[in-house]
Amino acid sequence: MPKKRIIIIKTIGRKWFLFIIAIIVIIAIFYPLVAIWMISITLALFILSFIPGYIFKNKFHKSMMKYKKADDELLARKFNKPIQKVREEMFELSQKQMKERWLIIFFNKHYIFYNQETIDKFVELYNKDLNEKETLNNLKDYNFTTRDEIKAIKENLLKLGRIIKREVPIKEPHEKQRLS
Repeated sequence: MPKKRIIIIKTIGRKWFLFIIAIIVIIAIFYPLVAIWMISITLALFILSFIPGYIFKNKFHKSMMKYKKADDELLARKFNKPIQKVREEMFELSQKQMKERWLIIFFNKHYIFYNQETIDKFVELYNKDLNEKETLNNLKDYNFTTRDEIKAIKENLLKLGRIIKREVPIKEPHEKQRLS
């Protein structure tokens, strides 16, 4: 039942907004006081129509932080929302992640979220000059599955400027260590 009310408020507030304004203009000619009341009611309904989306975004963001790694399908099941809506929200968050400590990547046609702890651990391992295989082995507790996933995270962190590209290829320090 509450969902139906929200849909009705959204319909009145968004789709019929221009129609209601036209009616208010016509009524304002004959009854200015009634038009003022209608304007205030219309604006209130229009503002109320944004509240459910705002509440969803806040709940969505807070619940994502509970997971070390969460993909869009998991979050869609948790919120009982269409996968497309969850992907749109994750896309919006991924566009604003420049200064955030967490990371959202688009990998294998899915959005994947990694929390702050996971990214900090990844950066720590990256700074130790570990290759992708060693990094993957150290991050098994964080539900990493493939080296391609490690590579995608590294590329995104480089693009966002959170890690610095290595000057020396990984093989050289490992070969020196092996030969010593």
